[in-house]
Amino acid sequence: MPTHDLRTYLEVLETHGRLARIAKPVSLTHELADVAAMLARSGGPAPLFSNVAGANWPIFTNAITDQKTAALALGCAESEIIEVMERVLDPAHGIPPVRVDAAPWQANVVSGADADANLLPLPTHSRGDGGAFITGGVIISKDPVTGRGNLSYNRMLRLGPRQFGFNVNEWRHVGQFIAARADPQAPFPVAVAIGLDPAILIAAGVKTEADELTIAGAIRGAGIETARGITVDVDIPAGAEIVVEGLVHPARRQPEGPLAEFHGYHGELWPSPTFEVTAICWRDDPIFQTIIPGWYEHIYIGNVLPREPLLRRFVRHLNPTANVHIPPYANGFLAIIQIKRDNPGQPKNLAMAAMTAHINIRNVIVVDEDIDIYDPGEIHWALTNRVDWTRDSFIVPDAQGHEMDPVAHQRGVGPKLGVDATYKRERREYGERVSYPMVDLSAYQ
Repeated sequence: MPTHDLRTYLEVLETHGRLARIAKPVSLTHELADVAAMLARSGGPAPLFSNVAGANWPIFTNAITDQKTAALALGCAESEIIEVMERVLDPAHGIPPVRVDAAPWQANVVSGADADANLLPLPTHSRGDGGAFITGGVIISKDPVTGRGNLSYNRMLRLGPRQFGFNVNEWRHVGQFIAARADPQAPFPVAVAIGLDPAILIAAGVKTEADELTIAGAIRGAGIETARGITVDVDIPAGAEIVVEGLVHPARRQPEGPLAEFHGYHGELWPSPTFEVTAICWRDDPIFQTIIPGWYEHIYIGNVLPREPLLRRFVRHLNPTANVHIPPYANGFLAIIQIKRDNPGQPKNLAMAAMTAHINIRNVIVVDEDIDIYDPGEIHWALTNRVDWTRDSFIVPDAQGHEMDPVAHQRGVGPKLGVDATYKRERREYGERVSYPMVDLSAYQ
């Protein structure tokens, strides 16, 4: 079944046993996120909560948390994920969006003073969060100079019935768009699309000079349909469940945060611009979507899918058959490289190549082909049984990394670590690993 919006994706998940319909009552404050985080941690299905206290609409999360859901979202086999991402990230394969006259989310519209943000069932996710945030909404904006569209994630703290904090880094395109205008302090129109085809969620995690909707189009093999906003002049995905339109006010700032961040700590309180709600729109019987911040989906969309193709390109320059993974449990700071070792010095070269592939990569572990790079237990086995820490690890001091890396200086300067966790048969031959074949347990019941 092809995916073209959130609802068809839910059908795909259910067909493959990856959707959990949770009817038991849960609270918007912590409990919903606790359940979803546990499901992601255990490799369980994505939850659709139908009985959330204080919510008029069901809430879905964990759309893309692991290899299985990423493959379903992309419509490919798990082994093909990096190839597919490499192809769709190539601007030559981008497919532009297609404007349509009407969209399902235009069925219900409240605007002006009636556009009350308390209508939205916003979870308070982590116990260190500063309040209820929109985390799973994709920000739709437009370059005031070229007119091209842009997708991004910007955390939004609900401050009042018609006001949010709008966190924006100066290097993000939406921040650059605001600054590029003749009056950078003037209100800036954006829309927040909630409840989307996962192709759009994946595209929004990519920073590119093209309209990210062209990436979503490449994933789906057809232009993403968009419709103009009711109160703002931006093109919004027609398949969205809910749309919040409004104006970012760069000159009206308020403290915003903290929120659980990708590095596993709570981000700081920021004097952020505010967002004034001008309209809230939704399709009949909408489904609200959230992302559990600082957890697997947050990291998978922002750090894993868009960066693994880049990492593989760097290491395959040295070893054409190498496989790579950026595991979500390590916040995007760790890279695992799997090789058929043919030279004792090659693992260190590959580790150095990985460190330069992306600024976030701080630790690199190189393993053999018999290690499952998607299984943390396998990685720890290799570290325990194949690493002489005095000979097989090295540190690069004072390298540039991410400014939010907890072990780095505020400008991102800190150490990087490489570990050769391959089998050194030239030192000591230990034979093959113990293994047992997979069996069909249903035959023994």
